[in-house]
Amino acid sequence: MQQVPAPTPAAPGSAVPDEAASRDAALGDALVGAGKLAPRDLERAQAASAELGNRLPDVLVQLGLVSEADLAQARAQLHDVPLLHADDFPQTLPELPGVQRGFLVLHHVLPLAIEDGVLSVALADPGDAFVLKALRLASGLQPRAAVATAAEIDKALAERSEAGGEGEDAADADVDSGEFVEHLRDLASEAPVIRMVNTLIGRVIELRASDIHLEPFEDGLHLRYRVDGALDTAEVIAPRLGAAVASRIKLLAHLDIAERRLPQDGRIRTRVKGREIDLRVSTVPSVHGESVVMRVLDRTAVRLSLQDMGIPADTLALLREMLVRPHGILLVTGPTGAGKTTTLYAGLSELDAATQKIVTVEDPVEYQLPGIVQIQVHAQIGLSFANALRSILRQDPDVVMIGEMRDGETAQIAVQAALTGHLVLSTLHTNDAASAVIRLVDMGVERFLITSTVNGVVAQRLVRTLCSQCKAPEAPDPAWLQRTGLHRHLAPGAPVYQPRGCPACRGTGYRGRLGIYELMVIDDALRRAIGEGADASALQALALQRGMRPLHDDGLRRVAAGLTTVEEVLRATQDAGDA
Repeated sequence: MQQVPAPTPAAPGSAVPDEAASRDAALGDALVGAGKLAPRDLERAQAASAELGNRLPDVLVQLGLVSEADLAQARAQLHDVPLLHADDFPQTLPELPGVQRGFLVLHHVLPLAIEDGVLSVALADPGDAFVLKALRLASGLQPRAAVATAAEIDKALAERSEAGGEGEDAADADVDSGEFVEHLRDLASEAPVIRMVNTLIGRVIELRASDIHLEPFEDGLHLRYRVDGALDTAEVIAPRLGAAVASRIKLLAHLDIAERRLPQDGRIRTRVKGREIDLRVSTVPSVHGESVVMRVLDRTAVRLSLQDMGIPADTLALLREMLVRPHGILLVTGPTGAGKTTTLYAGLSELDAATQKIVTVEDPVEYQLPGIVQIQVHAQIGLSFANALRSILRQDPDVVMIGEMRDGETAQIAVQAALTGHLVLSTLHTNDAASAVIRLVDMGVERFLITSTVNGVVAQRLVRTLCSQCKAPEAPDPAWLQRTGLHRHLAPGAPVYQPRGCPACRGTGYRGRLGIYELMVIDDALRRAIGEGADASALQALALQRGMRPLHDDGLRRVAAGLTTVEEVLRATQDAGDA
């Protein structure tokens, strides 16, 4: 029998193969056709998929635009195969000689039955010709595909493997596994590994990194830091130390180092150069080992003051006016990593927690705020945003902050909370302020309820700040000024500044990030338009007539002030309605 090989993983950011991209495109169209996905959201996810090199279905789920169940249902219809659930899986899985278990786990394949030369399998992606061909060549059987969610397949593979581990072979495997885990634990406790992990964590302060990525490949463990939103490779750790380094991090995060087949999440609290640092740790299995990502939460570095966030004075005045209203909803929108949660925290810090009951529901709680009750969502035990929100409304709060409106149920409860005299702050994933209203409609919130509750919407992005030590002035071309719209903000004869690169900014020309904002105040004119069924474009146009400054224009003002570049503003706002 031919052995199924473990495929070499694509490098980070690499393109998705044409055959897979074609399947993904068809799946996206099917989701739109089924009403599970808005066309604009599909375009946004496709752009993110192309930029990151990740598969479109993965991006759709990560952005919270569709669920795994939605994907499975769409794939079943698209490929005309049965849709199975966990209850449909057999208690005992058939033996598949020649097929490595790692192959099944990597590609989310669950063998169901063998009969008359036919192998029945449940797949997360039943249209994957490579997987079906590999199964046929390795097993000598003709695969017959059904579809199930990746999560249900992974859980069944893990449970059936554990349940089937009886007898002498299983006992031997348990001994071998136990010895390997103890060996890993010993390696992770040795001084060189401890020093290496301490050093790679210690660099986050000098680099001002927001994330640490440890990615296993054939040549070793690739260490990368995300600085000012961009990833940069620092070094490659030798393969012999890769598993030990990952295990050391898992030990610090109180994770199970014996479990290397399933994703895990944990947290590390440490001191680096006198500063309290929280690291949110995520591990996922890959072909060459466990991929580890640590999100850096530097509690001393976060700016929890609206005044210090660089919000323009006129926008800041309007925002503060909304924060002192006794009830209603204030939304902050933007893509992942745009600083939405930081803006909400800064808004909460301006409220008087001594005279008001302020409660937050978050996933996860990133920074602890004095005088504020903060609740961590735990979906595994049924504590969802919606369930937590129902409970805290019985806690007599004045202000409620919801980390993210992820579904219609949460949105409906938030609206009811605003109607009953609470101030509600929350975030949404939309490209601009006007689209937030349409997202609420898509979630099932009636338009008359939106007009009765939503006070305003802030849309924001982060742009890189020019390095103050090496930025260089240039005389701009008049035609370029007209083309970019910068002529409206730049004084005649004034220069624009360009990045040059120096040791202080590690040659990038940029150091730090700042926010650009648009604030849509829901006044009487906009309420009428929302009630009459206006779409996002019409609402955006009306808001501009009513004095809203769009994201792009706010960014150009920062260019004129010598803080950033036109290229940065265009990069950050290219998906917004005004760019």
